[in-house]
Amino acid sequence: MDADELAALWRERLGSWAIPEEILAAAPADPWSYPLARFTSRTDRALAERDDGPTLTRMSEALPAGGTLLDVGSGPGAASLPLHERIGHLYAVDTSGEMLEELAARADKLGVPATTVEGRWPDVAGRVPEVDVTVAAHVVYNVPDLDRFLRALDERTRGRVVLELPNRHPMSWISPLWEHFHGIVRPVRPIAEDCVALAAALGFDVHVEERESPLERFDSLEELAASACHRICLEPSRAEEVGRTALELGMWPLPRDRWVTVWWDRPV
Repeated sequence: MDADELAALWRERLGSWAIPEEILAAAPADPWSYPLARFTSRTDRALAERDDGPTLTRMSEALPAGGTLLDVGSGPGAASLPLHERIGHLYAVDTSGEMLEELAARADKLGVPATTVEGRWPDVAGRVPEVDVTVAAHVVYNVPDLDRFLRALDERTRGRVVLELPNRHPMSWISPLWEHFHGIVRPVRPIAEDCVALAAALGFDVHVEERESPLERFDSLEELAASACHRICLEPSRAEEVGRTALELGMWPLPRDRWVTVWWDRPV
């Protein structure tokens, strides 16, 4: 398939993850939202215990000392700020102003000049300059128009583009509970391979590396149950029931995700 066909397929497959309207309407909270603390704790851990996996390695080797780095879907900066000693200027794009405030505070503490841009990529691509390296970590499963997203990353980068994503949709772990409590069979695609295929079809010289996630998704069954209630639109009071069900379904302990690093260099 060509790039247009692959982009349409990605959009269709991602759309199949939508939660049925009748379930969403009865949800006690937005099931797609994440608590800010989950992001900030991950960023602080990344700064305290630098993970020299393929994503950070590929960014570091392409970023000149004092170079410019663009972090798209930055959150508080877990993917970019660990390279603070090499960054001359950081440009961070996120839809959440709250996340960007957390990033700016950490960047200031680390002595990293940073410009934050609130908005959705690629709608705000014109508000950032061309940079040496661009990273988009754990973002693409939120992007229906992935072809536009990837092209804009490439156009704003003179050196290397680096993506990091789980090898399957980040909500895949909870599929057995959707079926148990709601009778809904969740999709399997898209997967990382679909993103790689699209990037290659767009003409990028794609390289791929995969590894086990350095992070456990949850530290306890209770944490899993609380998160599951939120994700599958159940009242928090049902957490104990959800925990028992997870045990019965063999969901605990959860295996670690597989993370995929996708990268390409711009032609010289």
